Amino acid sequence: MHTAQRTHGFQESVIRGMTRLANEHRAINLAQGFPNFPAPEVVKEAAIAAIRADVNQYAITWGAQGLREALSHKMQSCYGLTVNPDTEITITCGATEAMASVLLALVDPGEEVVVFEPWYENYGPDAVLCGATPVHVPLPVGQPLDLDRLARAFSLRTRAIILNTPNNPTGKVFNADELAGIADLCHRHNAYAITDEIYEHIVYEGRHVPIATLPGMASRTVTISGASKTFAITGWRIGTIIAPWELTAAIRKVHDFLTVGAPAPLQEAVAHAMKTLPLEYYTDMAAAYRRRRDLLCGSLLRAGFQLTPPDGAYYVLADYSALGREDDTAFATRLVKEAGVATVPISSFMTAAAPPMVRFAFCKTEDLLAEAGQRLLAFAGRC
Repeated sequence: MHTAQRTHGFQESVIRGMTRLANEHRAINLAQGFPNFPAPEVVKEAAIAAIRADVNQYAITWGAQGLREALSHKMQSCYGLTVNPDTEITITCGATEAMASVLLALVDPGEEVVVFEPWYENYGPDAVLCGATPVHVPLPVGQPLDLDRLARAFSLRTRAIILNTPNNPTGKVFNADELAGIADLCHRHNAYAITDEIYEHIVYEGRHVPIATLPGMASRTVTISGASKTFAITGWRIGTIIAPWELTAAIRKVHDFLTVGAPAPLQEAVAHAMKTLPLEYYTDMAAAYRRRRDLLCGSLLRAGFQLTPPDGAYYVLADYSALGREDDTAFATRLVKEAGVATVPISSFMTAAAPPMVRFAFCKTEDLLAEAGQRLLAFAGRC
């Protein structure tokens, strides 16, 4: 099937469309997940130093040696996971390119990829671009994973399952029993676990456990992450892939022809940050996001939304049924125009019928979140 046929029916990113709508109406943008506060000085200064040192040409296609070594050390120190920096790590242009490279390398036309729903909007299209079929499994907000239902989604054609933890948009952090159940299904069906762990350091309840650390899973897990969320540098596009060497060899070929390589001086800066920032940086960052979460969730509840506070990541799904009866896209549009706050309709993360919910991002300064809260309260008073 030609690429044009595979992409027929794809919609423009709703998230980025809501950002344009927010700009048009001068609304507070709680739609797209990028911070409005500065990156750490140590990261910025390291990037400047690398540019001044003329680290401005192509890095090694699969990533600068220093960054791969820093990531290998981090995985060992944080999770006890041994990773060979020379044969098992690839640096990409963001986690988005990482996911595309992995699926294009490992999934063939006619195979199936299990995807939890709601999902980050790229997963389904990435599977379709491979000629594969995404098989959606519901992931209800605030409820445990139904492992029996998940098991029924696996078949002889299942090639992989995509696991995003902490999860966007639900905020779920998968627990030990859920991860063990997913690992068991991967073993039984000879399937890969392809994980998106970009929010690994933003956890409020429980703890982040890479599924690759479970018994027997290192050989069948591809771990995707990156620097965007951890260091507030979403525009730098530094993603990472960790995979067994034989899978890495295939992934690197796809990555090479997609983008050649990630920005060289920015790789040096991220490596420097990984090597020099203390553990307190990560715990302080999570604590700051917890304060932002609690601030926004409190405002939403007072405005009449219903919600379950997220356990991780920096998004919250909120039920607006007490404030409007229209569909989620119409409500999100009205919220921009009448409240001056931009959010994302949950239907952009789903194929099934969408509940009356929208997603708010709280990766913003507390003063901006407080202002958004006041606007939402005023909006609720007019409903």
